[in-house]
Amino acid sequence: MRGAGRGLALAWLLVVAVLLGHNAYLWLVQRASPDTDILALLPSSRHDDVMQQAFAHMVDSAQQKVVVLIGEPDWNKAMQAASAYEAVIGKQAALLQPLSADAAQLQGAWLASFDQSRLMLLTQDQRDKLRNDSPQQWSQLALSTMYGAFGGPRLGAWQDDPFGLFGGWVQERAQETPVRPRDGRLFVDSGGRSYVLLLLNLQQSAFSISAQQQIIPLLDQAGRAAKQAVPDAEIITAGVILHAAAGSQQAGSEMTTIGAGSLIGIVLLMWLTFRSLRPIALIALSIAIGCLGALSVSWLLFGRLHLLTLVFGASLVGIAQDYAIYFLCARLGTAAQIDSRELLRRLLPGLALMLLAAIIGYLGMALTPFPGLRQMAVFSVLGLLFAWLTVILWFPALIHADTLRSTAPADRYSHSINRWPRFSANRNSYLLLAVFAVFTAAGLARLNVSDDIRALQKTPQHLIDDQIKLGKLLDTPTPAQFYLVRGDTAEQVLQREEQLKQRLQDLIAKKMISGVQAVSNWVPSQRQQQSDRDLIASALLTPQGPLAAIAAAVDETEQWQQDLRQRLLAHSKPLLPQAFIDSPAGQPWRHLWLGKTGAQYASIVAVRGLNDYRRLPLLAAAAAPGEGVQWVDKVADISAVLRYYREYMTWALLAAYFTIFLLLTLRYRRAAWRAIAPPLVATLATLALFGLTGQPLQLFHVLACLLLLGLGVDYGIFLQEPTDRHQRFSWLTVGLSAISALLSFGLLALSNSPPLHAFGLTMLIGMALVWLISPCFRGAASSSLSPHETKQ
Repeated sequence: MRGAGRGLALAWLLVVAVLLGHNAYLWLVQRASPDTDILALLPSSRHDDVMQQAFAHMVDSAQQKVVVLIGEPDWNKAMQAASAYEAVIGKQAALLQPLSADAAQLQGAWLASFDQSRLMLLTQDQRDKLRNDSPQQWSQLALSTMYGAFGGPRLGAWQDDPFGLFGGWVQERAQETPVRPRDGRLFVDSGGRSYVLLLLNLQQSAFSISAQQQIIPLLDQAGRAAKQAVPDAEIITAGVILHAAAGSQQAGSEMTTIGAGSLIGIVLLMWLTFRSLRPIALIALSIAIGCLGALSVSWLLFGRLHLLTLVFGASLVGIAQDYAIYFLCARLGTAAQIDSRELLRRLLPGLALMLLAAIIGYLGMALTPFPGLRQMAVFSVLGLLFAWLTVILWFPALIHADTLRSTAPADRYSHSINRWPRFSANRNSYLLLAVFAVFTAAGLARLNVSDDIRALQKTPQHLIDDQIKLGKLLDTPTPAQFYLVRGDTAEQVLQREEQLKQRLQDLIAKKMISGVQAVSNWVPSQRQQQSDRDLIASALLTPQGPLAAIAAAVDETEQWQQDLRQRLLAHSKPLLPQAFIDSPAGQPWRHLWLGKTGAQYASIVAVRGLNDYRRLPLLAAAAAPGEGVQWVDKVADISAVLRYYREYMTWALLAAYFTIFLLLTLRYRRAAWRAIAPPLVATLATLALFGLTGQPLQLFHVLACLLLLGLGVDYGIFLQEPTDRHQRFSWLTVGLSAISALLSFGLLALSNSPPLHAFGLTMLIGMALVWLISPCFRGAASSSLSPHETKQ
């Protein structure tokens, strides 16, 4: 047996060497970087791939952009500040590049995209006028634009647009955005200030930590340069990278705090207990191997890890040491003549039960649709497994009877279990049970639930303020609510868009929304284009129509009239959606066109000016009558997923209690309820406390309750030993484990990330309660029973 144990220990040494090599390769050679995309933590659409693709289109359209507005009452000063800002950005073209060239060049390329289709494009107001106004009115309009100084803006030669139809259509399209060209720049006016608009494109991923560490200081430096040039300049910056960087900085700081806090606390605890560096080194060894194994295998399984997985994994420090502590305390409380390998054989059933209970607790997280939670669960299970194997394979050879000595604080604490009352069938116990039942019932009756995804987000207020102000200035739509339009052909999609816009006109007229962004705003359906062309031809281009009156007024021949008609008809090329999307004019709207998705075509109709979310039901109702039109509210959709899985995981929690109770019954028979009672009572008390204090229940509280079961049942297992001496040192194990868990998960409660805070707060309260009440459910001590027998 000793030879087999030595062989397994050497094999484990080889595994650990491989883990060290793989981690060195990941961080030093491959230079692995954790993922910081918060959307990676959220579930994808469970049933609709096209909807998920549409949401990705909306998000990706902004993901690699940084939008900067530099404002000043004096336009020249605003341009001066913008130039100073650009001068700094221009030095780092490998990081950020301007999206726009000269505004005049952009305008020329934009107009050229529609030049061949001028006769196919009309506004609704123009259609009404063409149907109702007389030929004389149209001829007078054409003559006024030819000779009058106030005929309105002219795009190209008079002969290309004598009636100003294309110019009017362009003017209406310009209402899609308040941004206008001026002096070769893009600008927007608001509140007496002129803002220069700078559009910057990221050359690296917005979620790359290395990119964030370079770009955020660069933006700050550019802002300081603009302020130095014009001290009163207002700078508004928005972009996904700003939020991602704030989250990365917060998570990195919390990971350091949680990991360091747990490690310092564990080292201090072990020193006070054993007054020796060797136990501390052994516990640190098991934890380190657990973390190395979790990192390597998780990275191989998932391809990369999210930063929050590492933050959560920092709390693994407070759990992985349980197995080492259990073995150390058992060695301390066992007679010297018993060999460490014999001790391991006695402890192995309990150690295996502890690992299995923890895995069952984490299994609840692994079953959720949240990629981030699955990573956290797998990472934690792997870490616990590697730490457990280190204890099983190495500790018997590294720890002997004379390795450890008890200290006075450890002795005093281990004897304190005798001062805890033991729950039994008597009047006081029943009275206490009745009080607890009333407290629990009162708390659970007041417990509310909250599944709103917005409650799980916390962004620095200045970033929120800038985002809101920029959204109002540029009248940008929200990427979280939109219409998804589908059809068998691109033409059908455009027709359905047009029908939807007609239904939304009432909401626009009532100023509930300011408008919509849709590809059909720029590319009407072929049916509508042909109808518009026919309308123009019948109202304006007939032989006896306005062209004849114009020719007579300017003393031109019939040939001139025919040439003008042919020149206008030459601009009758149908405009197609894909051609528009590929043109310079379509670049800002490419995220609205999904094109062919499977057997269908799809597009997005985005809503502008949605500030009151109480109007969402009205917008949803507008989609109901239209075939192929679906209202998408990603916030509500994710919140519904949260609600579904909160309910699902509640049933999973009940199933886990039942499963673990069956496992405990196999070992502890009628006393199994004593091992599972501490986490059950602590969970009920924690939830009741949340109800009484107004803390709403969410999915992450339920997940914490699952883990509370997996870890809290360990304490019940520790204390189901029959002899007084075993119970004292089991109580020491409980104390060391509980304090370590409180340090790790308690520090999670200090996190600024709402999910981690909710998780940590539940664990903080629950683990403290488990620690305090577990000795009340200990088994009856006896000096005559074998280690595997218990009393009820």
